[in-house]
Amino acid sequence: MGIAITQVDSFTDTPFGGNPAAVCLLDQPRPERWMQLVAREMNLSETAFLIRYGDGFDLRWFTPTTEVDLCGHATLASAHVLWEQGHLRPDQTASFHTRSGLLEATKEGAWIEMDFPSTPAEPVSGIEELESALGAKPSFTGQSKFDYLVELSSEDEVRALQPDFAKLRRLTVRGVIATSRSSNAGYDFVSRFFAPAAGIDEDPVTGSAHCCLAPYWKVRLGRDNLTGYQASARGGYVRTRCGGDRVILSGQAVTVLRAELL
Repeated sequence: MGIAITQVDSFTDTPFGGNPAAVCLLDQPRPERWMQLVAREMNLSETAFLIRYGDGFDLRWFTPTTEVDLCGHATLASAHVLWEQGHLRPDQTASFHTRSGLLEATKEGAWIEMDFPSTPAEPVSGIEELESALGAKPSFTGQSKFDYLVELSSEDEVRALQPDFAKLRRLTVRGVIATSRSSNAGYDFVSRFFAPAAGIDEDPVTGSAHCCLAPYWKVRLGRDNLTGYQASARGGYVRTRCGGDRVILSGQAVTVLRAELL
């Protein structure tokens, strides 16, 4: 009998939008090499592997080329699968043991709330290689635990970016978050996320990037409970709320494919 694998579109309520992730629920540990090969075969920005651990689940995330320390959309997809397939009751909290510590998700109607670590960006002086790779001059440049964060002058400038991915790949960070205030009444800020060094030129919707965006825009806008829109070709919405050294990320998810690994 094969191993079930489910593909979920995260941070959207519409199939073929948001960010797709594969979720593989294991009944026994598998070698890291095998998990990496499965992620390469799925060829999505992330494939999540779950196995029961105590009162929760051990959770690991793989891009097609590497394992990562934190991933929002694949965590959202994992929680969605656990509730949808009856591994957890709707009123139960999904608890995940990860390389970034304990992460928890709760079901709030059609939305899923996830409790993640905040990763605020500290200002850094202008980095010529970064500006050259983006083809833009930011009004703010910062660095979080994982990424560079750059604020641009307008939403139009963020949407129009055409980065040089070869140059971005040489930067010594996981990725680059480009953001600006929103010019749309439907959300508070806009962003895009580029991570060619992790095997993803542009990620459709990046939950972990919002662990940096949420505290940044809370300060810049002077208020909390914000909605971000990630302006990739697929696009998706992330609600954010800050609390000390944690960030609550909320999104929706929809299953688009169920398959079996032979």
